[in-house]
Parts: sequence; C-alpha cells; structure tokens
Amino acid sequence: MPPLSRALFLKQCIAYGTLIGLAPYATIAASAPDDFYKRIVAANGKEVRKLVEALKPEITAVRRRLGFDMANLAAAYCEPTSSYYQKNELVPYLEKIVRALLKSQHEDGTLDLGNLASPPDTAFIMEPLCAGATILNANSSGALTEVKTLLKQFIVKAGEAMRTGGVHTPNHRWVVSGALAKINALYPNPGYVKRINEWLSEGIYCDREGNYLERSMIYSEVIDRSLITMASLLKRPELLEPVRRNLNLVYYQTEPNGELVTNASRRQDQYQTINLLNHHYFQDYTFMAIHDKNPEFAAIAEFIKTMPDFDELVLKDLLPYYLEEPVFKQAPPVPKSPPVIFEKFIRETSLVRIRRNDTTTTLFGGTDFPLLIASGRANSPNFFAFRKGAAILNYLRLSTDFFSTGYFHSEGITKVGNRYVLQRTIEAPYYQPLTAQFKKADGNYKHSPSTDGRFWNKMDFEHRPKSNISKLTVTVGVEETNGANTLAFNVTGIAGVHVTLELCFREGGRLTGVKKLDDGTDNYALESGTGEYKAGNDSITFGPGTFEQPKLTGLEGELYATHFGTLRTPGMHVYLTGLTPFQHTIKIG
Repeated sequence: MPPLSRALFLKQCIAYGTLIGLAPYATIAASAPDDFYKRIVAANGKEVRKLVEALKPEITAVRRRLGFDMANLAAAYCEPTSSYYQKNELVPYLEKIVRALLKSQHEDGTLDLGNLASPPDTAFIMEPLCAGATILNANSSGALTEVKTLLKQFIVKAGEAMRTGGVHTPNHRWVVSGALAKINALYPNPGYVKRINEWLSEGIYCDREGNYLERSMIYSEVIDRSLITMASLLKRPELLEPVRRNLNLVYYQTEPNGELVTNASRRQDQYQTINLLNHHYFQDYTFMAIHDKNPEFAAIAEFIKTMPDFDELVLKDLLPYYLEEPVFKQAPPVPKSPPVIFEKFIRETSLVRIRRNDTTTTLFGGTDFPLLIASGRANSPNFFAFRKGAAILNYLRLSTDFFSTGYFHSEGITKVGNRYVLQRTIEAPYYQPLTAQFKKADGNYKHSPSTDGRFWNKMDFEHRPKSNISKLTVTVGVEETNGANTLAFNVTGIAGVHVTLELCFREGGRLTGVKKLDDGTDNYALESGTGEYKAGNDSITFGPGTFEQPKLTGLEGELYATHFGTLRTPGMHVYLTGLTPFQHTIKIG
C-alpha cells in the first residue's frame, strides 16, 4: 500500500473514538505496549469477576464461549500482574467448565455445537481451550493438577475427532488443521501432523487479490487465524503468504468507521453488517505487523483499538492470546497510515472500492450465475453503496417486473475510461410442443428448470423449441468524481416494464425533499427534484427524481416470492420509478 498522510489517518482515528489525542505515532508505539498490556490484564480481571458470578449455577448448555471462559480464568490465575494471580478460588470454576465439556463430549470426541457431533464446530472451541491448556501447563501450581488431567483427557479425545472427522465448508479444513496444530503442540502425535498435511495437500485457494473461496469477511478471518496458528506452531512461514494478501484486501473493503464491505461474500455475511471487531482481526493484524514488521498493519491494529466496543468485544479476551503466543510479547513497528484516498478495482469479485478520506463508493457486479439462493453463492442485489461520514446509503438496487425476474444482478463490471459499467440481458421465452423424438406417452418428463431459471417443472424444458422471446437489457454506468457519483440507467427491450430504483439509507437519519408514502412502512418517493439524507453533520444528496406508475411490491422476484421470502432490510427506503424504455440519470454525492 502506498503511504498517505499520517496526520490524516490519526485524525480519522480520533473521529472514531480514540483517546490518544494528537500524539505522533512514534510516541504511541514507544509507550503503548506496556500501557496496553496493563489494559489487557485489567479487562481480563473485569471479565473474570463476571465469570465468578455467572459460573456459580450449574452449567446446563455447552457453547463455544465456554472455551474463552476457561482460557480467561486460566490467564487470570497465571498472569503475575493480575489481581487473581494464584488465587485458588478460580480452580473450582476451571474444573467446572472442563467437567461440563467432558459430560457433553460424545464417544468419538465431538460436541454438539450448532451442528450435531460436529468435528469442525468442536475445532472452533479447541482454539481458546488449547490456549488455556498451554497457559496452565506452564504453571507448576499443585492446585491445578486435577484441572490439567481433566483438560488433557478432553483435548486428546477431541483430537481424535479432529484427526479422523470430516468437514462441511472450505474454511473448516483450516479450522480443524489449526486445532490439530494446537493439540499437537500440547500433546505431540504424528497422526495430528499427518492429518494436517492431508488437508494442506488439497491446496489453500487464495486468489491474486486476496479472496479465499468463500469470499466472506467472517470466514476470511477464521482462515487467517488458522493459517497463522499452523505457520507459528509447525514452523511453516509459507502459510502466511495468503494471510498477507487477505489482510491487505480486507483493508480495502473496510469503511472509515471499521465496517466491512460484504457484497461479494458467498456466505451469510453478504446480508449482514459486520466490522473489524468481529472475530479476531485485531490479533491477526497485530501478529502480522510484528512478524513482518509491517507498519501499515500496525496502523490498522491501532485503528481497531479506537473503535467503539473494542474493550467489550476484543480486549476482554486478549490476555490468553498474549500469554500463549510469543510474538505478541514483541513491540509492533511504528505505525504508518495506509492510504485513505484510493480507487481499487477488485476484478476477481467484480467489486470496486473508491475512497476519498471519509467518503466511499462501492460497486458490485460479482453475482454467481445461474442465480440460486443458497449458502456458498454470491447473490446480493446491492450493486451500489455510498457513504459520506455518518451519512450512509446502505445500498441501491434496481428491480423490474419483467416476468418476475426481480432485482438486477450484473454479469460483472467493465471499466470504460473513467466509467464503470454494469450490465445484464435477460431472455424470457415461451415454449412450443416437444418434437416427436422427445415425447413420452405417459407424460412423465424430466424435472428441470426453465431455460431462464425462473421455475422448475416436469416439462423437459431444455428440449422444447422456444418462441415469443422477450428481452430486457439493464445497463448502469457509474462515474465517480471527487467523492460524487453520476449513475446513468438504461433499461431497454420490451416496452411497458415497470422499473424501480430502491435507495436504502441507514436508520436514524433525516430525509428531506421526498414524499412519505402512506403504506405503513418507512417508504418514501422522490417524485422530482433532489432529495437529501442527513445524519449528524453529514449529508448525501440524490436526484433528480421520477415516480411514474410506481410498482413497489414483488421486487425480489419469483425465486423469493414463491417461498414468501423478502430481501427488504431495515432502513429508510426511497423509491424512483418508471417504465421501459427507461433512461434516467441521477447524481449521488
């Protein structure tokens, strides 16, 4: 990443809650490690105080969080600067957690966590449990003997589940392998390493721009963490190469407030709002900053510290990591700001990210075709998003009622000069009688999808002649200039098709220049002129409007409507409408 103004990045950190004032990064880096470690220990103590009360009743349900509970108790007991150091009052709670885990463990070593008797879900809890075991094993206190014995019993039995069990998703292979690396570090077994090598031999897919197979901001972090674990414990530094590429990509998909762009995801986060506090991005950036002496990764880690809820979501669980992993005992390099002005075309996923300080534009055209509603496929209709400080346009969508095909999904993005173009042409045929060679006397034809993918039936569609074919072409041209966007819409083909533009703004703002619709929802129309959305001291203007023969229902299309599904999200929804042939240009800025 080319460097930009360090002062600007500092200013941004301050805007999102940092307490470091105007001190230069050199000063922060020199003084922060000891002070930050004190914060970690204090946060752990606060969490343990809560645990002592929460764990008094019987543990009736095993959940992943119990792994972190055990690790936090172990860290508090073994950290010399903790107020709980060598306090034997914690030992019964440690034993209680481990006994509850043993009671819930199946004969094959697995737990029921989300999925039943699941090796990969069991692997997720092994990460904090093994951290706790590593910390406890380094402590010679006789009071811990029973806990260590029970914990080893659980971990070794779970290790067999990891060594022999299967997986569901791409990231599970690396979660299981990371868990086995941790178990092997505690209780060495060649079988663990053999299984890791078996998974690794399949190859770790990470494209040239840093996307793993699932293209998910949730599971990218899971994979990064697993690869870091294996690289560190198995002395395989080559496993860090995809981590570098992915963390670099994650930065370019990070909004100024730390939220992550997930349009391209093939998993559940494509419809979720998540941020850098989710999972362990702070640990990943910190580890790689220290390991690679990467000052930009160090700056990103510093920024994560400034985010609201950092203490509650991240800091409280950090002590076990810092006690387990030797790298964290080293000081990170002096931070250097990553770029906050850039235009990044991520071609592998047809995602465009444009940032001008606190103003960002996102374009997405990377739908997986044929369009199917399933985990493991990218199908978000959110092809445009825009932010200006606190003013956030969550997304812009386009829908037509062309044979109930619903929302527009672009077949990629092309760049022509300074303009990005999203486009798709859809054909909707009618079907003629089957020719003689394909006819069946009993009428029992192949159950198959229609050739346009809208529905299924036992009609043997692929062998039927087609006629009366209607076409619709949607083209969206987007040109960004100094933080403002001009969007030109052109919908051509069969005439008289309803076209609906849907702008969804973040809840809590104020809209002006629009008409509130009397339909019992937070819906508005931009009939003409320019609308404005304000949040805090920031605002987004958009328009001009048009509202000809509006159709605001059934926007999802038949794939969703058949199952009474909806893609509507919370927010303030503004609509512009028209009929084909539809040509309209709006500016958003």
